[in-house]
Amino acid sequence: MPKFTTPDGISLHYTDEGEGTPILALAGLTRNGSDFDFVAPHLDDVRLIRLDYRGRGQSDWADFTTYTIPQEAADALALLDHLGLDKVAILGTSRGGLIAMTLAATAKERLSGVALNDIGPELDPAGLEKIAQYIGIPPAAKTRAALLEIWPVVNPGVTNLPPNRFAEEIARLYDETPEGLRLTYDPALREAVLAAGNLEMPDLWPLFDALSGLPLCALRGEHSDILPAATFEEMKRRRPDMIAALVPDRRHVPYLDEEESLAALRKWIDLL
Repeated sequence: MPKFTTPDGISLHYTDEGEGTPILALAGLTRNGSDFDFVAPHLDDVRLIRLDYRGRGQSDWADFTTYTIPQEAADALALLDHLGLDKVAILGTSRGGLIAMTLAATAKERLSGVALNDIGPELDPAGLEKIAQYIGIPPAAKTRAALLEIWPVVNPGVTNLPPNRFAEEIARLYDETPEGLRLTYDPALREAVLAAGNLEMPDLWPLFDALSGLPLCALRGEHSDILPAATFEEMKRRRPDMIAALVPDRRHVPYLDEEESLAALRKWIDLL
């Protein structure tokens, strides 16, 4: 079980598999490296490195005040230093994409390219409010099977899936215990998110513009409630060379093994 220790003493879990172009996969807010299980088999000639953020997956829990994008960006750089890598491309899903943009603005020399999965410099307030309602709170369903029965209801518009996809996703999101379903992250992440929500949202377009000169890919789920369609269009306008793909039948976020996602990611990898 590969782990490394951050400068402030937190033990973080990561995986490092394959050979070829190094790509650091950074997951969404409450997710971990297992989120990339669906796309990993399709990434040939790639060294896929996945990081569990502090407080998520198999990494140590920490003071919730350190569950921030700047700290998680610093942790990503610490992992690169641990592995002896001068630079990597980042495949960032949701929060992982925000971390990638932060690194483009603060440590661009460590990046060889960025792929953004359903994230951009403007976020839909309605989607953020939905996240604030459930984050850190275990589901009322007591078993994965019970949760599976209502999963299509809470994920409307997500169709044309491989068999058992919802069940596989739930298994990665929740541990089943005699007391009920347990989150695979520190529930105190809720406090960090609510605290951040009380602050004025900064202008993130300068972070997106900091990606200039880097091979860039961006994906948007057709029914995304986080990345507005207008923002996606503006991203394409500002970066006409950006490899962009709309992924049908997906919300926030595409699983990355869809035909449209894979075609875009392969074009992006060829540029690295």
